[in-house]
Amino acid sequence: MSIKGMNATDRAAQGFRARLRAAWQALTGRVARDVAARASRESPAVPAIIDAVIGGIPAPAIVIDRDGKVLAFNVPAAEIAPALRPGEPALITLRMPEVVDAIRRVAATGERQRVEYYQRVPLERWFEVFVGPVSMPSGEARSARDMLVMTFHDLTPLRRVEEMRADFVANASHELRTPLAALSGFIETLQGPAKDDAAARERFLAIMRSQATRMARLIDDLLSLSRIELNAHLRPSTPVELAPIVRQVVDGLQMLARERAVEIRVEAPAEPLTVLGDRDELVRALENLVENALKYGASGKRVDVTLSRGAARDGADEARIAVRDYGPGIAREHLPRLTERFYRVDVAGSRAQGGTGLGLALVKHVLNRHGGRLAIESAAGAGATFTVHLPLRPAAAV
Repeated sequence: MSIKGMNATDRAAQGFRARLRAAWQALTGRVARDVAARASRESPAVPAIIDAVIGGIPAPAIVIDRDGKVLAFNVPAAEIAPALRPGEPALITLRMPEVVDAIRRVAATGERQRVEYYQRVPLERWFEVFVGPVSMPSGEARSARDMLVMTFHDLTPLRRVEEMRADFVANASHELRTPLAALSGFIETLQGPAKDDAAARERFLAIMRSQATRMARLIDDLLSLSRIELNAHLRPSTPVELAPIVRQVVDGLQMLARERAVEIRVEAPAEPLTVLGDRDELVRALENLVENALKYGASGKRVDVTLSRGAARDGADEARIAVRDYGPGIAREHLPRLTERFYRVDVAGSRAQGGTGLGLALVKHVLNRHGGRLAIESAAGAGATFTVHLPLRPAAAV
């Protein structure tokens, strides 16, 4: 039937069918284009190339698209941002306000950004982050264009060196002032009034030697503490058995124990207790604890060193080394501050014993680096117990 033979109703119906057919064609064409675009974006060839390039970068690196979704990241990036997932918004998974702001600025301006941020957990670390746009040639796959690349650089060693330098200057100048003043005074006396006094000379030289020894020990403790702090963010990974360390430390301090007329009793289980650690640092930490017990708890005439297995607060297996003395003990108000640098309960007594005020601070930092902790129990007149808690080496790693 020709259009002329149609009535108005027929012509309206035919027009509606034509418009409906055109709309359907437009819709199916758009859907087809969207499907093709999605297939292009999800093409396995492009992610494989991106993953290969990013995976070869030693520093943490993340690639996101213009919509802020994660395209790829390497293993170091997953270590500093465990919540990263491909296809998820980076602004949510990163949870680093400085980095998120930098991503937004790059997306808005197209200019490369550099920011620094500080991470508190699980360890204190500082990072420098570069965020920049990457535009691939137009002939490349669509998913390879208009990306943002983030690279992270660990500034922790540099920051720790800066802090170490500042702390060293402050602490050394404070603690070295007294022995240096004593040495200067005795030298002036020996050059002047006591120049011909043999008895005074011998007495003064003995004191000067003691002060020089104290300064040498102070510097040694400061350098040891600085080295430990510098590597605080690096967890040791070498298996170390604790029983031989306990025996080595006790054997090395037997002469001091005999001088103080103190008996050292050692208890250790037959089973080996192995941790992931730095042997030299663990030896130094335990030496400080046993030496302190011999010096400040000598009146009790006995020191117990006990190695045992226990359970940590989260239920995981841990090793415990308890050093107990039976001396005068420590008043409870002092306990929270004992691991502070240069904090002493009895300043004069500590210096008379050759203490530097850094021993327990060093122990605390060693244990922090090993994922452990130090517990202190004491009361005036009841002796003191210092207990080292260290996570045992995981069974899967044995």
